[in-house]
Amino acid sequence: MVGDHLQTILENAQAKVEKDGFVVLPEGTTATLYLSHNGVGLTISRVDAIKAERGTLHARTTKRETFTLDPADLFAVALEGAQGGPPARRAGFG
Repeated sequence: MVGDHLQTILENAQAKVEKDGFVVLPEGTTATLYLSHNGVGLTISRVDAIKAERGTLHARTTKRETFTLDPADLFAVALEGAQGGPPARRAGFG
């Protein structure tokens, strides 16, 4: 995914930049990243912060796991949660 695409997605989600360079999604909002490399797919869910640095992408989850990725492998981002309102309540185990 081109950097401009990801930047636009984060701006539309009203994400804010922290001191450490991570762009943090608003409280109650998370993202799911969809990646593919050589035909193998990877989904990273519950991402709450993203940082682009020297041709790599760092994704931090709500569990404080950090994934380092190649931005070229990222092909879609799904935003879940608040985005300006109270957090969405999902049926089931959510």
